Amino acid sequence: MFGKKKEVPVYLITGFLESGKTQFITETMKDGQFKDGLETLYIICEEGVEEIPDAELEANAFKKVTIEAEEDLTFDTFMQLALEHDPDRVMIEYNGTWEPDKVLEAFPPSWMLAEGICTIDATTYQDYLANMKQMMTRQFTYADLVIFNRCDLSQDLPMFKRTVRALNRRSQVVFEMKDGTINNNIKEELPYDMNAEVIEVEDDDYGIWYIDVFDNLPNYSGKTVRFKGIVYKPKKSRDDMFVPGRFAMTCCAADIQFVGFPCKWEGAKKLKDKTPVYVTAKVGSTETDQGSAPVLFAEAVEITDPPEEEVVYFQ
Repeated sequence: MFGKKKEVPVYLITGFLESGKTQFITETMKDGQFKDGLETLYIICEEGVEEIPDAELEANAFKKVTIEAEEDLTFDTFMQLALEHDPDRVMIEYNGTWEPDKVLEAFPPSWMLAEGICTIDATTYQDYLANMKQMMTRQFTYADLVIFNRCDLSQDLPMFKRTVRALNRRSQVVFEMKDGTINNNIKEELPYDMNAEVIEVEDDDYGIWYIDVFDNLPNYSGKTVRFKGIVYKPKKSRDDMFVPGRFAMTCCAADIQFVGFPCKWEGAKKLKDKTPVYVTAKVGSTETDQGSAPVLFAEAVEITDPPEEEVVYFQ
């Protein structure tokens, strides 16, 4: 009887050149996380100024391989590496100018993405968002952990977090300050009154509200909100359910998507798709495979004029 082929966990580290990818690996080594006797295939797709000394790699059972060209990211290449090295795990230090999808599509059947990690230089983040937004945001498409390093409080750190969470809500966002400390106290300055009897969300603030509800659902549970949205009626939805929301640009014009919350209202059956409405609703929660998620219980739904700006942004 044949034994089950082992699954090989892959750790994909993305980010632009000099964003801190190698430093992250080095610090992880210093924490002793690779002193478990397992062999790591370390694939470098971009060599920066900082390199891990060979002695350090050997001490942590790392086998280093370099892939210099994006066209070499193929199934055959990885299969050859898998057969040659038979690693217990794989760590890929990826090139920030290459498509993340390409490396994932080239994995052998036994290689499974265990964790995506993205490092970002906070001092250049806003410039990249302004001039290379699609290339910047694709860095954290598959990231479970996003590390902004070289941070200081003069930067718009809440906006940094918001742009990541808009594209990838599962990401944990960490801010490493310039002195090397981790700051977990970065709070969004909300443009509406959380203590009001009815929280009024202006059209321009929908993006901030949408992200903050997901990130801080307990703060909203039981509170009443009022906002303008567009009606979406999912196929096969219950007669008393609809989704009020807005069209949002998460990356570029090609990535505009509808973002909203499921809402229970007895009159939902009469609503038509794409109708602009004012919704007054109490915020509740429901359990999903990913944990608690917001759900609305409408107290009033009024047909109104469309939002002045059709698309909302997260910056």
